Amino acid sequence: MDDLARLLAYQEIRQLASHYAVALDARDLDRLAGLFMPDVQVGRDRSGREALRESFDQQLRAIGVSFLLVGSHAIDLVSEEEATGVVYCKAEIQDGERWIHQAIQYHDRYARRDGHWYFVRRKHLLVYGLEQPASPLDQPSANWPERHDGRGSVPQSLASWQQFWGHDPP
Repeated sequence: MDDLARLLAYQEIRQLASHYAVALDARDLDRLAGLFMPDVQVGRDRSGREALRESFDQQLRAIGVSFLLVGSHAIDLVSEEEATGVVYCKAEIQDGERWIHQAIQYHDRYARRDGHWYFVRRKHLLVYGLEQPASPLDQPSANWPERHDGRGSVPQSLASWQQFWGHDPP
């Protein structure tokens, strides 16, 4: 792999992790599932993007707002078509009335098909989860840019979020 191809691989793989965070937080399940190989293994008995989409749908309906912040991303190119990586992530998650901060490590496998990189597998490892004493969502609207503090409009204003819930979210 020449230098340019290696740099492009690193960049495209980094974008996978970022697009994962944005799509998950927006509840854009089609975009989220599309980041994975078409034949992605889902559990022991299922495979494919539609099965993955259904799995994400079930998991994400158990929580409210989420906010993933991608940090360190170490990528090892195994070959021109395969790579592995570790991604650090800080998450904030609405769990009913609770607000949880998490530190996460993702252990990833990537593959390149038809000129694009995809997740083969993404393993979520929890470093910690810590309940916060108050939820940042339990405050009046900021009416940005009128005020700098208060509740904002994202993700509830996103079309994908509204489509996911089909009604007012929990």
